Order: sequence, then structure tokens, then C-alpha cells
Amino acid sequence: MPADVRVFGIRHHGPGSARSLDAALGAFAPDVVLVEGPPEGDAVLALAAHPDMRPPVALLVYAADEPRQAGYWPFAVFSPEWIAVRHALARAVPVRFIDLPAAHQLALDAEHEVAHDAQVEPTVDPVRRDPLGALARAAGYADGERWWEHLVEERRDHAGVFDAVADAMTALRAATDGDDDRDATGPRARVEALREAWMRQGIRQATREGHARIAVVCGAWHVPALAAPLPPASADAALLRGLPKLKVQATWIPWTAARLARESGYGAGVASPGWYAHLWTHGAGADAATAWMTDAARLLRDEGLAASSAQVIDAVRLATTLGALRGRPVPGLTELTEAAESALVGGDATPMALVRDRLIVGTAIGAVPADAPSVPLQAALAREQKRLRLPPEALDRVLELDLRTPLDRDRSVLLHRLLVLDVPWGASERSAGKGTFKEAWKLSWRPELALAVIEAARWGNTVPDAAAARGAELAERAEDLPALARLLGRLLLADVPAATARALARLDALAAMASDVAVLADAIPSLARTLRYGDVRGTDRDVLGHVVAGLVARLAAGMPAAVASLDDDAARGWYDRLVAVDDAIVRLGDEALITLWREALARVLALPAVHGLVAGRACRLLVDAGAMTSEDTERRWATAIARGTDPAHVAAFIEGFLRDAGTLLVHDATLWPLLDAWLAALPEDDFSAALPLLRRTFATFAAPERRKLGERAVAPASRAHAASADAVPFDAARAAATLPTLALLLGVET
Repeated sequence: MPADVRVFGIRHHGPGSARSLDAALGAFAPDVVLVEGPPEGDAVLALAAHPDMRPPVALLVYAADEPRQAGYWPFAVFSPEWIAVRHALARAVPVRFIDLPAAHQLALDAEHEVAHDAQVEPTVDPVRRDPLGALARAAGYADGERWWEHLVEERRDHAGVFDAVADAMTALRAATDGDDDRDATGPRARVEALREAWMRQGIRQATREGHARIAVVCGAWHVPALAAPLPPASADAALLRGLPKLKVQATWIPWTAARLARESGYGAGVASPGWYAHLWTHGAGADAATAWMTDAARLLRDEGLAASSAQVIDAVRLATTLGALRGRPVPGLTELTEAAESALVGGDATPMALVRDRLIVGTAIGAVPADAPSVPLQAALAREQKRLRLPPEALDRVLELDLRTPLDRDRSVLLHRLLVLDVPWGASERSAGKGTFKEAWKLSWRPELALAVIEAARWGNTVPDAAAARGAELAERAEDLPALARLLGRLLLADVPAATARALARLDALAAMASDVAVLADAIPSLARTLRYGDVRGTDRDVLGHVVAGLVARLAAGMPAAVASLDDDAARGWYDRLVAVDDAIVRLGDEALITLWREALARVLALPAVHGLVAGRACRLLVDAGAMTSEDTERRWATAIARGTDPAHVAAFIEGFLRDAGTLLVHDATLWPLLDAWLAALPEDDFSAALPLLRRTFATFAAPERRKLGERAVAPASRAHAASADAVPFDAARAAATLPTLALLLGVET
């Protein structure tokens, strides 16, 4: 007898589709279930029934030789494909994926540079790009997701849904067959044709195996291509012949609700996965609205915001009324969010953003069984996360670490090692505490980090071994001294001694050959920070201290010649270097290095033709260090702003000395008269040229400092004006002549 083949067109991640499919499969009782998905996943499909499998999860298929080439097929608890797989496994019915194998899809992607998660090209027909959106627009909706939610996700009667979907997609595809679509012969269209041909071959294979009731679960767009009668098998076989292929591996990885809201894998994404999970749990009735509004109020209260029971009641009533006015049997997400914004938060967008992130999108992160296929590095990282009590979490959270405690020090080391391995689970944050024993990290586990761990597995089977091998390789490849200095700091913080030794040797060699003094200056600050952290982490400072001392010595010897003749842009670069290097050396507290550095600054200041910005900053650093007396400072200022000196040079010197230091000018009794006298003596043209430069310097002062300087500038002029006014004799007759006009203006009688 011919097989009974039922093709169920669903929306990926649609709870209404899932509920309708669950009912349809129960009524149909198939003896085999064919699901849109990569056949490589068949090897791990049985894990979907494992008690430790908790969606959202994703089937990950990656190229064995190049893990970056990968595809994700995510599943939520409300995904129809997940329901189909679980339905079959629970009844011991054969179930398998029938889409084009990922081995071919990834190879085609590499050929055509069409990534699975790439945005659709703007040349693609809008109906092909978003068939649900096309149907929504035809029905008068602006949003395809809201239209589908209204007609499918929230419906209670599931009868006839799949027939209606098939009819709609057949009409849509018929309308696009004759379109002049530039993508019709392009890589996307070719991949779509190959996928549908492979799925048809899967249906034929199930028929040949003697199955009588075959259930096919696929995206709604593919239904017309998979429904009977199928085209000749020979045509599909010819289309599929000679496809490129990669060697791939498959496994399950945890996914997140936020990632469900993005296109990935088979191009599926939903804007409100948290809401869809709520619909799956509570159904689409009135109780779902009450439960959702209650959850929103609880969330707001947990964040310290007021949300009373009376407000919840008012919000549910308002949402229900809005739904009725719009002809909806029950309020949908649009009505609920509008009601919550009005009745719960008084129109404030900030708490509504919290509701969106936590409830509408959701914060769920899945889990996979421990016996899911994995590389050794994944298992090792999981053990470290458990030992250090750092579970992966989808939400961003800030972790404050005290490096004086063994647990926090080990946590820091793990996070730094993962950074070396290009697995950025944590991002370094500015710590609220002081000292080198405090660290702050922002942690956020994203699904693609699982792929990054798989890719990093080629460096070793444990996190320390992999980080050491990767760090050594990076050190050998480094050609830039500042970059190598930054890498050395990362390696020391990651506690990988072998890689650190390799980087130190490489750094010493590059420093010996470095002829660019600026490069030496750029390398010192990061190395100095690393030396300071060495105290807390117990690292060996001797070797690194030797390298830093050598760099400072080379810098001190070569800096005067390097800054002897600079243009404005180069001078600004050296200004920043002087500030950074001085801060680094002073913080190290090595008196020999400090003395060497200050001698170099003094030689720079003594140069006859150094840029004013560099000379001013060198002078300021020496003044702050107590290496110049007030008489020396006054003499240096007098020389720098002497009559006949280029006003632009003088303004640059003043900027270099005074930037961000208005207090110094306020309280120093010698600098203000010098500056005032220089400005007063400038010719008009030179004053006009120097004024913008001085304003740039004064703009770096704090407002109270600028106010005090303004008062100081006005006071002598006021006294001079008063003195000149006293010198003019009072003319009573001329003053009396003004009184009638003044009385008229004031409206008084004289």
C-alpha cells in the first residue's frame, strides 16, 4: 500500500505550532518522523530524551579541521522540531533529520561565503526573505510575528492549521516563481534547492523502507516543495551529484533565550522567546495574561520598584480591554506590554526595558548532559567552572575578586587563561577598590564561546596546558614590542610560566634590536603594571625587572635625540608618552630608575629646540617630583616666555605645563605674574593667535579653578579703573544735565 505522508509546515520556535504539532502527531501516530535538520545530528539525537538535557540547546556541527566553520540548529522547549523529536523518542518511533547535510552546507558556505547567520541580501525577493511578513502585510498587520502570534500561537482550536499553512505557502511560492529575482540563480537559491531536494530524497528513503505513516516536520516555506506528488527522483539525484564536502563533527551545546531572538542555523529567530516560553507553559488563555503581569510585577519588586496587586489587576483589565477593542479573543504581548507600561510603571521606559530583557526576551540558558560528545578541553573547563563555583550564566554580572584569597586568585587566573585562548567569557572592568589586589570582571556566557573552546582544544587538553601553548605561539609570532609587552602582562596574569619565559626571551631580543625610542616608551607602562601585579600573584619579578630596567635605560639615553625636532602631532604623542612612562616608573618605586628617568627629563628640558608641549610637560614632571626649586621654575618660565619667542611655542609650553593643573596656577605666586605680563606685552596680532591655544589649556581646568583665576584677573583691572576714576575731577553741571533724561527713563518726577 502507498505510504501516507503528512507534511507539517511549522514556524521554527513557535509555541502555537508546537502545540498544534503535538496534537496532530498524536492523532496521526506516525511510524517514522522526519525533521528538518542536519543528518549529522542523528548520532546524538537520542540525547534529546536525556533527563539532564534542558532547552534551550543547539545542535552544533563544525568542521573538524577548522572549527570556526560551524552551523547551529537551536531548539527551545516550545520549538516544534523539539516536540517532534521528543514525541518520537518517547514512543520508540524512528526519528531522523533529513535536511542537506551540514558537511555539504558548510562546504558550500565556504565556497560562496554565505554564512548561516548572515543577513539576507537586500536583492532577495521580500516574500522569499520573509513569507510570514508578506502574509501579515496582506492581512493588514505591520509585524509578521504579531500576525502569526495572533492566528497560530494563541489559538485554542488546532484543527486545520497545517492545511491552511500549506495553502498559504503554496500561493506565496506560486506568486514568486516568475519573479525576476537576482538571487534566483545565486548561492542562496541554489542552497535552498539542494536542501529541498535532499529532504525529498529523505521522504523517498522512508517510503522504500516500508513505513506506512510518515510525518515530515519542516519550515512552512518548504511545504509545497515536499508535498505529493514529488518530482522524479532522478532530477533530485542529478542536482545533488558532486557536492563539496567537509569532515564534520556534531554535538549539543547550551543555548540562551537571547540567542533564540536572532537568526541562526536554518534562519529562524523570534523576537520574544521569553513570551513564547510563557505561552507554552500557561497556554494562550486569559490565565496567561494574569500570570505574565504577575511575573512583571514580581520582577519590578525584586528590583526595588513599586508594583502593587491593585496595579496588576488594573493592568490585566486594561490589556483585556485593549484586546477586545482590537478584536482579539485574549490579550497578546502587544496589549500586555502597553498595559504594563501604563498601569505598572507609569509610562517610564527604563523599567520597561528591564521587563523586555527579563520577560519578553528571557534569561534562560540551557544545559546538556555530561556524556554529550565534547573535546577534552570542554570537560576540563567544566570541571574548573564547578570547582571555582563559576557557572555559565546568560545574564551579564560583575564579579569582584580579592586576589589575596586563593579562590578569587584561581578565578582570576582561569579568566585570564581563557582570554589567552580567545575565549572571552569575562571582560576586565574597573574595580571600585584600590590597590593591585582587586579585580572586577563582567561575565557573560554566550553560546558561541562553546565553539571557541572547541577551537582552542588544539592547543591542549587542559586549560593551563592550552593557554601555555597558545601563549608561547603568540610570543613567537610577535614582532611589535608594545604588543609583546601587553602579551607578557596577560601571560603573567594567566600564570603560564613556560609561555611567560618564552615571551620574556622574545621581549629581551626585540628590545635589544629596537631603534625606535617611541616603541620603547610605549612598552614600559604595561610592563610596569605587570611588575606591580607580580607582588600579589607571587610571580618572579627579577627577570621582568631586568627587562624593564634595560628599557628605561635605553629610553633615557635615546629620548633627548628623539624629541629634538617634532611637529605638533608628534609632540602630542610624546606628551602622552612622558605622562604614561613617568606614572609607571614612579609607581614602581625603584629609586635608581626614577633618578635615571628624571635625569633624562632634565636633558630634554635643556634642549635648545624642543617643542614647547614636550618642554612644558618635562618641566611640570620635574616640578611635581620636587626636582626643581621655585627659583628654577621661575627661571625656566621666564626663559620659555621671553620677549621675541614665538607665541605658538610659548602657548604650547604653557599647555604642556598647565594642562589639567589649574590649582597650580591659582596657588603659585610666581607663575601668574609671569603669564600676565607676557600676555600684556603681546602685540595685538600675536595675542589673537595665542588666545585660542591658551583657551584650550584653560578648558582643562575645573570650573572652580577657572572662576578663581577670573577673579584674580579682574581684580587688578578694577583697582586700576578706580584709581583712574579718582584722578578725574567731578563736573557737577554735566552730571545735573543728565538728570531729566534719567528721570524720564525711570518714570519719576524731579
